[in-house]
Amino acid sequence: MDSTTVNAKHTERRKKPSLRTLFFDFLKFGLFTFGGGWSIIAQMQKIYVEDRKLISSQELLDMTSVGRSLPGTMIGNIAILFGYSQYGIAGAFVCLFAMILPPFLVLLVVGSFYTSFKSNFWVAAAMNGIRCAVVPIILTAAFNMIKGSFKFPPCYFVTVLCVVLYLVFDISCVYLVVLGAVSGWIISEIYVRREV
Repeated sequence: MDSTTVNAKHTERRKKPSLRTLFFDFLKFGLFTFGGGWSIIAQMQKIYVEDRKLISSQELLDMTSVGRSLPGTMIGNIAILFGYSQYGIAGAFVCLFAMILPPFLVLLVVGSFYTSFKSNFWVAAAMNGIRCAVVPIILTAAFNMIKGSFKFPPCYFVTVLCVVLYLVFDISCVYLVVLGAVSGWIISEIYVRREV
C-alpha cells in the first residue's frame, strides 16, 4: 500500500462534519433514540464508526469508558467528549445541547399531563414495544464494541474477572474501573516491551 492510499484513507477517516451537522445528529439522537445511553451509543457506532468512519470502535469505547467513569450521566459525558474531540468547547456545547433539548421539551409536556399519561393503556403498551425493540439495538452495539476492545489476549481474563467480581462478590464499579485501568496499563507495558 503506497503513501498516497494511506494519506487518502487517513483524510477520509478524519473528515469532520460541520457543527450544524453535529447539531442535527445529536438532536436526532435525543428525539428518536429510546432506551437510554446504550442505544445512543449504538447509533453513534453506526453513524460515526461504520458509515462516516470519523472515529474508530476503540475510540468510541474509550469515550464510553471515560463517560461512565465521570460524574453525571454517561451519555451526556460522551456527547461532550465527542463534540470536544471534533470542535473543542463549541463542539462539546453543541452536541450536549442538541441531545438534551428534545427530551427536555418532551418531559415538560409529560410532566404537565403526568397523571393522564401514567394511567393510559396505549402509552403503556407503546413503551413495552419500544423496550423490546431497544434490546437488540443495544446488544448489536455491545458486540461491535467488543470486537475492538481486546487488543491483547490477557484482556479477556480481566473482563471475566471483573464480571465475576461484580456479579458474585458485589464489588463496586469504582474499584472495577480502577482494576481495569491498572491491568490495562500493566498488560500494555508488557506487550509493548515485547514488540520493542
